[in-house]
Amino acid sequence: MSLYSIEVFDAKKTSRAIVTIENVAADETVFDLKKRIAQKKPNLGVERQALRLEPKGKALKDEEKVGDLNLPNNGQLYLRDLGPQIGWKTVFLIEYAGPFFIYPIFYMRPSLIYGSDAVKPIAEAVKLAVYCSSFHYGKRLFETHFIHRFSNGTMPFMNLFKNCGYYWGFCAFVSYFVNHPLYTSPYFGHTQVYLGLAGFVLAELGNLSCHVLLRNLRPAGTKERKIPMPDGNPFTLAFNFVSCPNYLYEVLAWTSFTVMTQSLPAALFTAAGFTQMVIWAQNKHRAYKREFPNYPKTRTAIVPFVL
Repeated sequence: MSLYSIEVFDAKKTSRAIVTIENVAADETVFDLKKRIAQKKPNLGVERQALRLEPKGKALKDEEKVGDLNLPNNGQLYLRDLGPQIGWKTVFLIEYAGPFFIYPIFYMRPSLIYGSDAVKPIAEAVKLAVYCSSFHYGKRLFETHFIHRFSNGTMPFMNLFKNCGYYWGFCAFVSYFVNHPLYTSPYFGHTQVYLGLAGFVLAELGNLSCHVLLRNLRPAGTKERKIPMPDGNPFTLAFNFVSCPNYLYEVLAWTSFTVMTQSLPAALFTAAGFTQMVIWAQNKHRAYKREFPNYPKTRTAIVPFVL
């Protein structure tokens, strides 16, 4: 069996060689190469490396074998340093823990925030809203720890600040106005409040059902992908219509929260979340269609029959 000698160059400064890896077997994987690079360059941990065949090419998958890369015996690869990394699970736990604790602070109406008006009576919608917010982010924390299986182990460290800024900032924005002593109850009174509450609860259950189904598609410790199909739970029937019903249910939950509270800040948060989730859903939808030739053609990305 012939062995490879692979010279690794900086993807940004292509004239700069980083390291040469000798005696590489054809059945070694890209991940094996990353480990050997990390041994020689301790500052380049495995999670920081993206190896490419071309400086601006697509990152090679960890499971790809050297013999399948069509490299000459004295081959070249290009490495992009992804910078400091942090675990996806860690980021999710921190970004969701913030709103879980931030929202109730405003509900308790400290005089430091609201002044002397903090003692005014609290409306029914406001009481239900704090329970809904706490349930939502408590569920997110539970799912992150016990349900989600992440295909990628890490993300850039700076994403922590971006994600936390989004979730923590919007939470404080929404909570400040919903819990304000001058808050006005919804126009249609209890009917509007409880219709919104019912929609929120059903959407949260739907979201959880989809996350459980997606978890069961991927055996622990693998990156296996399958076409998600309904599993008997009526909430998962949404997979017959869209590729990402978990996002659809998420949007419906916050739309219902907006109806329940009749709050403009909540509506802005819902709109911002929907915009981002459309992008994620469309990317996943395209990936499914590329990967699975038999992917259901009637499905749309996030909104049935529309988007």
